[in-house]
Amino acid sequence: MRTSYLLLFTLCLVLCDMASGDTFLTSLGRRSDHYNCVKGGGQCLYSPCPIYTRVQGTCYGGKAKCCK
Repeated sequence: MRTSYLLLFTLCLVLCDMASGDTFLTSLGRRSDHYNCVKGGGQCLYSPCPIYTRVQGTCYGGKAKCCK
């Protein structure tokens, strides 16, 4: 009985993680756009990029800009 509860709990955790989408794919080895931006020396901004920087990509699923 205990084992079945543990399996059900694990299944619920996996399905909840899959529902968010991004975290499930990230856990499989695909990095989020925010991670790639920051690792490349950029910063994610919802506002326009500051002077002397330019847009290099997107962050947060295309909702923000990656400025370098």
